[in-house]
Amino acid sequence: VCRSNKSPWVCLTCSSVHCGRYVNGHAKKHYEDAQIPMTNHKKAEKQEKVQHTVCMDCSSYSTYCYRCDDFVVNDTKLGLVQKVREHLQNLENSAFTSDRHRKRKLLENSSLNSKVLKVNGSTTALCATGLRNLGNTCFMNAILQSLSNIQQFCCYFKELPAVELRNGKTAGRRTYHTRSQGDNNVSLVEEFRKTLCALWQGSQTAFSPESLFYVVWKIMPNFRGYQQQDAHEFMRYLLDHLHLELQGGFNGVSRSVILQENSNPSANNKCCINGASTVVTAIFGGILQNEVNCLICGTESRKFDPFLDLSLDIPSQFRNKRTKNQESGPMCTLRDCLRSFTDLEELDETELYMCHKCKKKQKSTKKFWIQKLPKVLCLHLKRFHWTAYLRNKVDTYVEFPLRGLDMKCYLLEPENSGPESCLYDLVAVVVHHGSGVGSGHYTAYAAHEGRWFHFNDSTVTLTDEETVGKAKAYILFYVERQAKPGAEKL
Repeated sequence: VCRSNKSPWVCLTCSSVHCGRYVNGHAKKHYEDAQIPMTNHKKAEKQEKVQHTVCMDCSSYSTYCYRCDDFVVNDTKLGLVQKVREHLQNLENSAFTSDRHRKRKLLENSSLNSKVLKVNGSTTALCATGLRNLGNTCFMNAILQSLSNIQQFCCYFKELPAVELRNGKTAGRRTYHTRSQGDNNVSLVEEFRKTLCALWQGSQTAFSPESLFYVVWKIMPNFRGYQQQDAHEFMRYLLDHLHLELQGGFNGVSRSVILQENSNPSANNKCCINGASTVVTAIFGGILQNEVNCLICGTESRKFDPFLDLSLDIPSQFRNKRTKNQESGPMCTLRDCLRSFTDLEELDETELYMCHKCKKKQKSTKKFWIQKLPKVLCLHLKRFHWTAYLRNKVDTYVEFPLRGLDMKCYLLEPENSGPESCLYDLVAVVVHHGSGVGSGHYTAYAAHEGRWFHFNDSTVTLTDEETVGKAKAYILFYVERQAKPGAEKL
């Protein structure tokens, strides 16, 4: 209908082809137009077989039922769905299609190799793999690409043993939707592992993370549907659920990674966050010390709070819109945001502190110190703020260093840290393009083996440090600089 060549879905009842629900939605309209009025229930039951409810994605071969609003993994008794897949594969492997793909790949490789030549003088081909957008899933793709470039974190999952395939009719055959059977048996860790393994293997074809997205739907109801979501919120949910699943283990094998730094239950070991430590808390886990002082009697209260990331306000004096070429006024830096986070702050009337000595709520001051820095420091810039009716975006450019972010001045006990232990180098940046949290688009920049890449869903391009530095960052990932080349690895 719309002549779109993006995401063709074929109806498995009548074989008509329409665009997917996240393009122009004509496949869904085809289903809606074929619905039977449910005035006569018996009549509807007789005609149920002709309803056009099930369709197949011609690119990933996954089947989807509009009536259930869910993916379908089973087949008919005659294996008709598998026959459709095989037919589509034969079409894909036809001489015309193969020739067209070969020409396209030659053009892509030649342009990619020329870009690599400009970077390091070699003819190494681009090995990064993009992620297909499953319908406003750029928020997930940007986070996945960022995490895949954090080597300590990524390597742990890639080295996990795979869950064995179930015995039965599908054993040894290609699986098109690799989720476990049943709602209670889905494994986020397993699908996350498969997704990470699919990236950086040199494939020119974008990987479709639909199996992972299905598990996300099952265990994170907030992210069901195809509307735009907040990338930071998704990252927190993802890390929290990976942490919980790793704690419990599965297949009878515990996959928890216990911190070996201190065996005593001291403050240094409190970044476990709900139980035993896992690779999530071992990599991203840090500890904040929260100091609250009563302004009436001077009583001081301290408590330790574990964190996986720090959410930083952009100071109000920098929130006025300014163009790139505008010289007037100071430029906001990441240090300004960190200073605003850790500076002494007087709590307002709505946040009065319950003083145990005064026995009532009193005016007080609050200050954060970082008691323990993580191996990977994740900094979230609060770009979205609620007003009376809307959630506005702060579009201010925040200058951030690509190397040598020094966190020593924010530490509670800086004298106990080594000269290199507080220095961090940037490894990934998530950027939100657009004006609202429920709209716009997410992309990511990430460093891999000394080169910077821009990940825009299925498109991956080489870029340079200057371009990365100009990005209006939303989430920044910094990796702790190793003091020695032979430092102990996780």
